[in-house]
Amino acid sequence: MPRHPVHDMLTQSTDFSVRLARSEDDLRAAQALRYDVFVRELGGGGDMVDHAAGLERDRFDPFFDHLIARDDSTGQVVGAYRLLREDQAARAGQFYSEDEYDLSVLRASGRRLLELGRSCLHPDYRGGTVMVHLWSALADYVAEHGIEILFGVASFHGTDTEALAQPLSMLHHNHLAPPDLRVRAQPAQFQRMDLLPPEALDRRRAMLQIPSLIKGYLKLGGAVGEGAFIDHAFNTVDVCLVMDTRRMNERQKRLYTRSRDA
Repeated sequence: MPRHPVHDMLTQSTDFSVRLARSEDDLRAAQALRYDVFVRELGGGGDMVDHAAGLERDRFDPFFDHLIARDDSTGQVVGAYRLLREDQAARAGQFYSEDEYDLSVLRASGRRLLELGRSCLHPDYRGGTVMVHLWSALADYVAEHGIEILFGVASFHGTDTEALAQPLSMLHHNHLAPPDLRVRAQPAQFQRMDLLPPEALDRRRAMLQIPSLIKGYLKLGGAVGEGAFIDHAFNTVDVCLVMDTRRMNERQKRLYTRSRDA
């Protein structure tokens, strides 16, 4: 299927449409959804969060492209994702996740990078097809911009790493990125992930604790950087996920590029 220009409709079905935010109203709708999920639901915060208006925002928002999924029957924005290319990061002064992770190996690769972040869905739309539509639109965006490596932090709720010992240890032992992609948590905040030895892993227990977004990345061939980051402002433990489109096998590519006709 031919790819559509990124500012046109990226993905459309009988129920949902996905496109890049084109106006301040679009951006505010994404920020309002983020507030509901990250602040009201998960207890996060931040210097620029607007509690009076119910908007979760930060200084990076003006530099990102914002992918929004809308329920066409109601007009409500029910999913959001924000995307930052290298040229946008240069204008921002850094990638968002560089406060948490040393991205030197990715920057030195000479390959085209895309940072993903703030992925969220309205609670009434989780477990359905909205995330599939967002991924399909993301695949269009990646193709249009020639992106080769995708990365970004993904979060576990809460800041108790001992309670997350099973999933963090499983990610470290079974899904650590290869050396040429292995970003590392910044030294001052480095939190070990190998909290348990391999023989103590309980895969079922670990998988039950892993958020669906992280599971989705793993299915697509994603891997994790070394070390976690405890984000007290957002009440999360973060890991950095990295996905090299060149290393995806054919099955993973089919999952990733499932078209809007699916």
